[in-house]
Amino acid sequence: MGTVRVVLAEDNALLRQGVEKLIAHQDGLELAGTAIDLPGLLALVDDVEPDVVVTDIRMPPTGTDEGVQAAAHLREHRPDVGVVVLSQYANPEYALALLADGSARRAYLLKESVAGVDELVRAIRTVAEGGSMVDPAVVDSLVGASAPRRPSDLDRLTTREMETLAEMAQGKNNAAIASSLFLSERAVEKHTNAIFSKLGLTEEEDVNRRVKAVLIYLGGQVAGGAGTG
Repeated sequence: MGTVRVVLAEDNALLRQGVEKLIAHQDGLELAGTAIDLPGLLALVDDVEPDVVVTDIRMPPTGTDEGVQAAAHLREHRPDVGVVVLSQYANPEYALALLADGSARRAYLLKESVAGVDELVRAIRTVAEGGSMVDPAVVDSLVGASAPRRPSDLDRLTTREMETLAEMAQGKNNAAIASSLFLSERAVEKHTNAIFSKLGLTEEEDVNRRVKAVLIYLGGQVAGGAGTG
């Protein structure tokens, strides 16, 4: 693709200046503007119409989850804009909220990962192309809260189950997955339940099970060096 226009939202001046320099020195990336709070970010997006937003998870006015709020707003009003959320917290709840409406064009990175410019650039390009990334440390935090899980758990899924999970990662419901894979909804439900069982997600509400399964899938994709759409 051509030049990716990026908007940055970060209230910490040092980090903001650091990320600005990272973006400015990358071929194929253009910094279209910066903001320091949620209202400023949304106004800036309307003004410059970027391809990707890179945003802190917490910033004014409340310092809670403005990055997730921004992503949800853009999902509804500007669905073609990719969002890379930066956080210093490996908190799976933020990632669950970010991906609740689907993982396409969304990435969740820990700020410590941004010290390596390649990771941030890869995330920006991935979401610009419709894909997804989640920091493996976030996935580790998610699965560590329930039962010990080995990276090989995804290897236990059959080819059809992996295909089903990949479709789930795009935010599709069972009916849409059935249509994409030329299966009956009952078959999709069977594959979905098998996925939950093999990933140890049997004692969860259905919405959380779907998003957590997607998080594990995306973590496996990152560990394997690939994003997903």
